[in-house]
Amino acid sequence: MNPKLYLVPTPIGNLEDITLRAINMLKSVDVILAEDTRTSGHLLKHLGISKPLQSYHIHNEHQTVQRIIQRILKGETMALISDAGTPAVSDPGFLLVRECLKNGIDIECLPGPTAFVPALVNSGLPTDRFTFEGFLPHKKGRQTRLTELKEEERTMIFYESPHRLLKSLQQFVEYFGADRQASVSRELTKLYEETIRGTLTEIIAYFAEKTIKGEIVIVVAGK
Repeated sequence: MNPKLYLVPTPIGNLEDITLRAINMLKSVDVILAEDTRTSGHLLKHLGISKPLQSYHIHNEHQTVQRIIQRILKGETMALISDAGTPAVSDPGFLLVRECLKNGIDIECLPGPTAFVPALVNSGLPTDRFTFEGFLPHKKGRQTRLTELKEEERTMIFYESPHRLLKSLQQFVEYFGADRQASVSRELTKLYEETIRGTLTEIIAYFAEKTIKGEIVIVVAGK
């Protein structure tokens, strides 16, 4: 059997949103690489899975990736999971995938949860062509990216944290215009899930009066 790394998506909120195949895969591997072992530990306990967990996150991936590669080459099977969603999509994983391929290690990514797909579909904005931008740079390069996106004709998808939501929406008004249609989805798949649709100005007015919690996906209409 060729050495292989499995990328296994995990629920973004509702713990029922995990496939039977993902559960079986996590039960079968030797080691699970987890972004936060405490968060993943709760999920695995819920699923009745007992496997060794190793921390693999953005702050240690450069230091640990070669050791992981060597362990896989020696015969250990590993699965990579993130705190929520599909590994390597706005989460650690790209570096490990690239190094595995350089070393002849096969990659298999299971299909499963990722936050931007339900947010896009829920938005009511065109879904035939879209661009996933993930998190915008916090400082350096942010204005350059927004300037580039002023001419973007496809639907645009962004991830954002609650405490930066209003700032980002206000910048979108500056670069895209106050009347640009958009939607904001938060707490997807969870008890208090909501999606707010309208112009950027209308959405800002709504959230200006709220205490904002949960993970955020912003969907903005193209030019």
